[in-house]
Amino acid sequence: MESITEVKNMRIDVLGVGFDNLTMTEAVSRGAALLEEPGCHYVVTPNPEIVEVCRENPAAMQAVNGADLVLPDGIGVVKGAAMLGTPLKEKTPGIEFAAGLMGKMAERGRSLYLLGAKPGVADAAAEKMRARFPGLVIAGTNDGYFQDDDPVVEKINAAQPDLLLVCLGAPKQELWMQRNAPRLRVGLMAGLGGSLDVFAGNVKRAPKLFQKLGLEWFYRLLKEPKRIGRMMKLPKFLLAAIGCKLRGKKRHGKG
Repeated sequence: MESITEVKNMRIDVLGVGFDNLTMTEAVSRGAALLEEPGCHYVVTPNPEIVEVCRENPAAMQAVNGADLVLPDGIGVVKGAAMLGTPLKEKTPGIEFAAGLMGKMAERGRSLYLLGAKPGVADAAAEKMRARFPGLVIAGTNDGYFQDDDPVVEKINAAQPDLLLVCLGAPKQELWMQRNAPRLRVGLMAGLGGSLDVFAGNVKRAPKLFQKLGLEWFYRLLKEPKRIGRMMKLPKFLLAAIGCKLRGKKRHGKG
């Protein structure tokens, strides 16, 4: 297997964020391999909204590009990459990546810690995960309402989980993972935004047809109209990709 540095050098650049060009099966296998490597590693799953946040926030960009695995969460990133002439194999939603990885972990009795969401949500998600993935060990939970990292890090280290799901929202979760990775006794962390609410059953994913058509964002907007402000980052992202493509053509004498 390639070294982490070699893998990072092979990434597909989409407006400054480097994505690993993997199928979902390959992504899950890479995550499982990272669990076995020494040290604490972390995975990020940017969508167009997070890419736009990174373009505006250098610290977020550094945290995202510093991850050991960067997966395109959503069709928008895949379309943007194609527009730039550097296509990605497919979208690899973070929640599906986590489910695939937990399936592999359950076969070996590996452990998981859940961090984030409102009080009680992580516990509810843990119960659903135990039922869905028999053999998976829930090492502990902690809600996302904390001010000081230290007690949370100590609690996680005491549990010594194999995988830590960090669900604090972007870019908070990416910055948290980058900041705390050096002192965490965890094999792998994954930043998954609002996924704990989905695992807990509090929020439903878009129907399969919406997922297949790449319209999960539209379904979420229908369910939560207040997201319209955040959703405006999607056209902004696509316009930036078009602009980048046109500037590239001009530099090469094609326009």
